[in-house]
This record gives sequence, C-alpha cells and structure tokens, in this order.
Amino acid sequence: MTESAQAVREFKMPDVGEGLTEAEILKWYVQPGDTVTDGQVVCEVETAKAAVELPIPFDGTVRELRFAEGTTVDVGQVIISVATGGGEAPAPEPEAAPAEAPAAEAESAEPQGRQPVLVGYGVSESSTKRRARRPAEQPPAAQAPAPEAPAPASAAPVANGTPVSGADRPLAKPPVRKLAKDLGVDLATVVPTGEGGVVTREDVHAAAAPQAPAEPAPASAPQPQAAPAPQAAAPAPDARETRIPVKGVRKATAQAMVGSAFTAPHVTEFVTVDVTRTMKLVEKMKADKDLAGVRINPLLMVARALLVAIRRNPDVNAAWDEANQEIVRKHYVNLGIAAATPRGLIVPNIKDAQAKTLPELAAALGELVSTAREGRTSPADMQGGTVTITNVGVFGVDTGTPILNPGESAILAFGAVKWQPWVHKGKVKPRQVTTLALSFDHRLVDGELGSKVLADVAAVLEHPKRLLTWT
Repeated sequence: MTESAQAVREFKMPDVGEGLTEAEILKWYVQPGDTVTDGQVVCEVETAKAAVELPIPFDGTVRELRFAEGTTVDVGQVIISVATGGGEAPAPEPEAAPAEAPAAEAESAEPQGRQPVLVGYGVSESSTKRRARRPAEQPPAAQAPAPEAPAPASAAPVANGTPVSGADRPLAKPPVRKLAKDLGVDLATVVPTGEGGVVTREDVHAAAAPQAPAEPAPASAPQPQAAPAPQAAAPAPDARETRIPVKGVRKATAQAMVGSAFTAPHVTEFVTVDVTRTMKLVEKMKADKDLAGVRINPLLMVARALLVAIRRNPDVNAAWDEANQEIVRKHYVNLGIAAATPRGLIVPNIKDAQAKTLPELAAALGELVSTAREGRTSPADMQGGTVTITNVGVFGVDTGTPILNPGESAILAFGAVKWQPWVHKGKVKPRQVTTLALSFDHRLVDGELGSKVLADVAAVLEHPKRLLTWT
C-alpha cells in the first residue's frame, strides 16, 4: 500500500493463501465515492483454494476500483484506491489512452521489495520480468471513443479504461468477451443463462447461430443486460462440445494431483472388513442421551480408527522433504477430510485431531463439512494436513485408489457399507461389510508399515471395543 501526494492510498491484492499468486474478483461491495472504514469488507475474491472476503486496512473515501468483477488479478496489483485526506474523493486524472491504462498501472504497481499486505507479505521483487497480462476484450459497443473529460469520483468502476455500469454492462468473463468479439456478437443483445446473469460461451454461440443473428447495439446506448432479446435462443441442441475454463479450485486440484501422482510413488492396499459391530455402536450412540447433539456417523468412527492406527504406527505420519533429503515425522495429526463442493474438491483438515475427544472430533468434523459445503472454508483450514480420509462410500462406490494430497504420507478411502453374505462364527450370515483402501508414499512408508496401519484400522472397525483397549 502506498500513499500519494494527494493522500490517496492504494490497496493491493494480498496473498490470501500460502503459495497463491492470483485471485479472481467475484464481487465488489463498494463503489467510487463510498466511505470505508478500517476492517470493512470491500470485495470477495476467489483463489485457487476458496472464496475469501477482503477487508481494507484503512479509512477513507473510495476513489477508484481498478478491476471489474470477474477479472483475475495477480497478487501485488492495486485493486482499489482510497482518498484518506477527508472530504470528497478526488477525480481520477485524465488518461491519454483509457483502454490501455489499467493494464499499465497494474504492471507498474509491482511491490518494492516485500511490502506487508493484508495476509502475510506480497510477492518479493524478482529480476525475472513477467509478461504483461493481456487486457480483457471489450464488446464492440464498448470500443467507441471514450469522452476526453475525466470521470467523476461517483462514476461506476473503471475496468480496462471503460466505465462500467452495473445496469448496462453485460456480465461475462474475459474469454467470453473475446469469443463474442471474434464472432461479431454484441454482448448487450445476448440473454444470459449463467448463474447470476453471467453470459456464457453457449449464450454467445447461440446468439451467433444463423437462425438467430445478433443485431449490434448502438455504441452510445447499450441495451440493459436484463432486456429481452427476441433473437437470442437457448444453447444449440446440436452442440457437440462445451469448453469450460480451468480455474480456481479445479485448476489447483489438477495441478496438485498431477504433481502428487508423478512425484510420490503411490502404493495402494485394500482390505474388506465386517463393520456390523461398528454400525450397531453408531446406532446406540445416536440414542445415548449423554451424546445428544453430537453428530455420530460411520465416518466419525473411521476417523477415530485411523487416529488409533497412527498412534500405534507413528512413523506413517510423516512428510518427505526433497530439498533437504529428510523425512519429517509429525508429532501431531492434522486430519484431512476430502469434501466435494460446488467449486470443486477441497481437503480441509482438523488441526491436532489426535488430541480431541470423540465429541470434540465429531463437532470439528461436522463444522468442517458444513463450512466446506457453504463455500466458507478458509485457506488456513486447508494447509498443514498430514493424512486424509476420502469417503467415496457416500456415492455408493465400493472403494478406489486415492491420490495423495501433496505433502501428506497417506490417504484412506472409505467405501460403501453394504449387506453381504459373510462367514460369522462358522455360519454364513448377512453382515454389514465395507472395503478400505490405503494409498501411501512409498518413499517414506514401506509395505510392512502401510499394511500394519490398514490392518489396525480394519481391526478397530471390526471390533470397536479396541478403541478403549488399544493404546
């Protein structure tokens, strides 16, 4: 953050998560001319790990929003400027080339050395020159010459040099805008079908179809986004492909899985186990008045069994340090739980799970799952995991060969619990059976150790009294 001679302070995109280099602005909560206070949330951004709200660390009046919603911004770039001298916000200086200015400003706003930002520190100064980010393409109507006079402070936010009006400017991601330009489609004439009124690629293709040609709108009076466009239609029924940009959580997951699969030598072992006694215990605990309000379920028992197995085989709870050629044994267990969310797969973890009682573990597990489903998981909740459980059984799947979460030593897949014929006490009886799969990093976990861990988990689930007898 810097301060100009006109008492204008700039807030840069902070590093909101370990190792993240960019974030997408999902929503602005303020506009130029609004008064903000220290700690007030000004926008919501989506990183490769989660959606995060950003509070501004000083008081003042919003002078300018540097990027529009839907724009991906590098860490360290200025996203908002605030007049801190009191009174009305000064108007932005006139610019000779409005369409190029924000990109230039963003590139010139590189931090000097390492400057403190909202969370941690910004990117350090590097001798490597970064290629300038290509500004987002604008629809044809927005490429008309802009007026020479500077915009007043109360005007709508400026994105890529073009005034943005929330009511008039169609919502679309930069790749969609480029596609519209290439096809000669005016986004103002397209009826959006995406969530929140966002124009999608399919909308553009439908508008460009011969049976429904798009009619360009006058540059001086773009049509409101919500106005009906008779010529627009639903996505063409004969479309054979749909292209989805890889970004956010999906991009991070892909990179992590490729890195893990081709870095750590995976070994996966399987065991099928009779969990009838554990399932009966779950039902009894649900009916126990002393456990009222505690969320008891089979996943909780699997988590407890894994923690017991780790306590009996502590060497499995480790990490491989390639740089120092060391095995780092962890004396704590940050238990990850793989969770499917609307943004993709994330793996938040329960910190120091080994120290929690059963009710505490149940509460932490319930909070973790509900937070993930609501999209409120913070980057800190997804850092520092040591081992993970993935509950593929909720999808009716027997088991799988899970890929390690990067930096972790093992991941346990819990399959569906099904009634099956099983030999019990010398007779074939219907029993509740599941299959467990344990993948581990063979650099630091050999076959014997991995087998012992998996066998211990199975033994606890087959005879849950071992939760009390095993130390």
